[in-house]
Amino acid sequence: MKISNYIFLILGIIVSTSFGYKNARTEPKKKDKPNVLFIAIDDLNDWIGVLGGHPQAKTPHMDRLAQRGVLFSNVHCQAPVCNPSRASVMTSLYPSTSGIYFLNPDIVESPVASRNIVMPKRFQQEGYNVSAAGKIFHNGKGINETHIPNYAGQFGGFGPMPEQKISTYPGHPLWDWGVYPERDDQMPDYQIASWAAQKLTEKLDQPFWMGVGFYRPHVPQFAPQKWFDMYPLKSLQLPKTITGDLDDISPYGTDLSRLKHVSPTFEWVTENEQWKPMVQSYLACVSFVDDQVGRVLDALDEGAYGDNTYVVLFSDHGFHLGEKERFAKRSLWEDGARVPMIIMGPDIPKGQVINKPVQLLDIYPTLLELCNLKPDPKHEGNSLVPLLKNMDAEWPHYARTCFGPGNYSIVSEQYRYIQYNDGSEEFYDHKNDPQEWYNVIGKPEYAEVIGKHRIQVPMNRHHILGNGSTGHESYEATERENN
Repeated sequence: MKISNYIFLILGIIVSTSFGYKNARTEPKKKDKPNVLFIAIDDLNDWIGVLGGHPQAKTPHMDRLAQRGVLFSNVHCQAPVCNPSRASVMTSLYPSTSGIYFLNPDIVESPVASRNIVMPKRFQQEGYNVSAAGKIFHNGKGINETHIPNYAGQFGGFGPMPEQKISTYPGHPLWDWGVYPERDDQMPDYQIASWAAQKLTEKLDQPFWMGVGFYRPHVPQFAPQKWFDMYPLKSLQLPKTITGDLDDISPYGTDLSRLKHVSPTFEWVTENEQWKPMVQSYLACVSFVDDQVGRVLDALDEGAYGDNTYVVLFSDHGFHLGEKERFAKRSLWEDGARVPMIIMGPDIPKGQVINKPVQLLDIYPTLLELCNLKPDPKHEGNSLVPLLKNMDAEWPHYARTCFGPGNYSIVSEQYRYIQYNDGSEEFYDHKNDPQEWYNVIGKPEYAEVIGKHRIQVPMNRHHILGNGSTGHESYEATERENN
């Protein structure tokens, strides 16, 4: 290189560097507010690949979301029923505080909960473009429309439904399972994912909060044939169970999970040889909804918002598939209360797994802090940001689930404690008994740690609001039977 050219090159670098530095100092780039993609899945337990709840579960899209963010492996709902769980998420209040324990009433009918600003309205107040589709709040008439600006609809909800039941179960019409309909695009969840994918291509002048609420694997557990083909009955594995699993459970605890429930009994399922078909249908629905999650994530990545969006994926409660000799939700055991939860987004670590006990009502305060918004002092949840910054951070909190006042499970990193309204108790050591087969409440070596869990049970308990739902009837029947 000639000396003259070299001198001009050096001068050019100096001038361009100085000019860039000047512009950076005088015209700083304002960082956009982060967006929120809020993905709710109905009745999903730990049967996803990264949680290992079922060894054959195929959920590649939720798995890749976990690889790109943080998987919370010890998350618990505040009530093992849709309405109170979602009300708790959206207000960050415990059912014991709000009085919303069962399938009704709505938040607006609770004198306590109605004073809290629900999550979508709070983000709207903060200047966010708020929209949602599908099941975000419970599916009562007009509930989602009341609480969510720009609500796009249910897109068919739990449908479509065949003219006659596919299964032989004679009970509640929603309790059905099998291959139906023919194509994915006939399913509401597919249409909800399509709505979300389209929204993620739109140019917005505001940051967005977008709710995407999927209905499967909630009953009826229908999905097209290709999803059933992933789980051949011949090679399908059933959940691990033991004979006499309820022998060390009190009559109150047994009754609470059985009396007045509408789901098939364990006896009916086994006598009619429906255990494998029900497991197959559930797994088919899980893989189907996972595919819809993937379509939404693909749209986020392909659009303009992927680098500045926090994604939160969770389920409202768990689901039994024969464990503890029951099917469905509405229990205080691990299978009824534990749920998946993944958080991904700007500056969130990738591929970490956190086993600290956390709760769904922690989501709201977490999103506020991630989006640099002021915390709400009325919230009972705790921001998870300290754990997102340092997975080994001190975390003194327990997780609490209830099914009516007086019935609570308290979870720490290793243990589950259950107390029923009649005073009976259970205690499980997950290190030695991850399936919760052996109630060790009376063993003296656990006395001290049991005491630490016992004091987490709330003394202040709002009376039950609403009436007439399955949960109300089950609670009332259990109280009558045991008092």
